[in-house]
Amino acid sequence: MNAPVDFGFHKVAPAEKTRRVGEVFSSVAARYDLMNDLMSFGVHRLWKRLCVHLARVPSGSRVLDLAAGTGDLAARLQQSGYEVVACDINEAMLSAGRDKLADRGLVRDIHYVRADAERLPFAEHSFDCATLAFGLRNMTDKPAALRAIHAGLKYGGQVLILEFSRVSAALLRKAYDAYSFHAIPALGKLVLQDPDSYRYLVESIRMHPDQDSLKTMLEQAGFARVDYLNLSGGIVALHRGYKL
Repeated sequence: MNAPVDFGFHKVAPAEKTRRVGEVFSSVAARYDLMNDLMSFGVHRLWKRLCVHLARVPSGSRVLDLAAGTGDLAARLQQSGYEVVACDINEAMLSAGRDKLADRGLVRDIHYVRADAERLPFAEHSFDCATLAFGLRNMTDKPAALRAIHAGLKYGGQVLILEFSRVSAALLRKAYDAYSFHAIPALGKLVLQDPDSYRYLVESIRMHPDQDSLKTMLEQAGFARVDYLNLSGGIVALHRGYKL
């Protein structure tokens, strides 16, 4: 029998977490971008821009954007000259992304695949780079997802993982906790009439491995030269590792 996993602050069966996470993102897909702007005061766009800037792979490289969601990273990657495959398990999020990028004339330049990151449907050594922004903490089996990413990369390829992490300074952490546990569910209720989904998202951040723990997980999945960069005082961290 599979061991229980975290769904926010609750323990549930793995299949139950997968189902509930799917329901959360189906619920928030329509206004996901608006909520991201409100919750982060627009700073999420700077975090994502930095992630793409640090990819540092040649133009024309094949890049897999996992948990692609509404396409923010996929669009930036495509505009940087990469061949982009946008992959997400949630159809509502992929559809919202396709619709948004179609309005910008980009949708034909991005290949869309609905798939589980823990069981990727691609041949080994298929990609020069993989990106994963704010999706790892929602995955049921994180080590399996990291191993699948590693298998899909070419030798010399890199993964970039942008994710909420552990705030370093005590005063900032106290203010951040007060804001996220109270203001973010309130925004979810005001904008989407769905405070529970955003309460889960806040809890999932607290249950996600911290910077050094995720670094170790990447190394255990086979990545080398793993490092990370704290952003906004550790509210977010950008991890990078290579397949060597």
